[in-house]
Amino acid sequence: MIVLAGKRLLAMLLIMLVVSFILFSLFESDKMAVAGKVLGAYSSLEQRELWLTQNGYDAPFLERYLQWVGGALHGDFGNSLQYKVPVSELLADRLKNTGILTLVFFLIMIPLSLTLGVLAGMKEGSWLDRVISVVAVLTTSIPEFVTATFLTGVFVYSWHLLPGTSSMTGGFSWKELILPVMVLVIYDFGYVTRMTRASMAEVMTSQYIRTAVLKGLPYKRVIMRHALRNALIAPFTVIVLQLNWLLSGLVVVEVFFAYKGFGYLLVDAALFGDIYVIEACVLVAVFVAVFSQFISDIGYTLLNPRIRFS
Repeated sequence: MIVLAGKRLLAMLLIMLVVSFILFSLFESDKMAVAGKVLGAYSSLEQRELWLTQNGYDAPFLERYLQWVGGALHGDFGNSLQYKVPVSELLADRLKNTGILTLVFFLIMIPLSLTLGVLAGMKEGSWLDRVISVVAVLTTSIPEFVTATFLTGVFVYSWHLLPGTSSMTGGFSWKELILPVMVLVIYDFGYVTRMTRASMAEVMTSQYIRTAVLKGLPYKRVIMRHALRNALIAPFTVIVLQLNWLLSGLVVVEVFFAYKGFGYLLVDAALFGDIYVIEACVLVAVFVAVFSQFISDIGYTLLNPRIRFS
């Protein structure tokens, strides 16, 4: 187990290193373009050359890359060209807001999807299974921006119950979280529900479940002690990997509701051309992707004895 974790961790570090090199090459190989972004399109050639000299861009490419990596490891990504503040401070504030949204989303989505998936898988082919499956497929098929538009029309313009934007600039507000969380849950719970349902249905047809039922064990005990333990292995992996999906799903939701989070910051930086913010956001996104894969691999190994003891 320790060897496996070490290999996965080493792979994660190598991926981050490769991505950081590619990222730095794309954004900072053209030094004049960097100076133009910082000083503006109307800056003179002399002004750009002076800025490059003052900020260490005369050093060789590899040396600048190593300095940049060292700064990133210490949380120093430079200053935002748009907001004129350190990128690390800006990123920390936006990640906090996104973390709140993600936490509330998971607290609702996980119990809901697992419960519905287990209920559908316990009685495969029943009317309950059909209803849950249809709802799951229907909600997953509708894009986030369509759901967001519909919910805004109902709860904001028709019923006047919720705010149309969720900027979170005035502090924590439950009302501002409701619509973004609803959009994310409606779109994503169906996928996890169907995966849980398929895993539960497969377990219910296995030999050891039939043997337990034929031995006269209480049905509730068969489900809770034997079926669920194995049926939830696959959904666990799917749930952890939802962090990767959230990186794209949150962009749509945060921009739609003007939610000041990580996704909104990334889009805003891309439109403005704030290269230092873009570099930091990409590194964070890649780290979340590879770290969630690492957690998924380790968790799946712990939950599945056949892999753990092989």
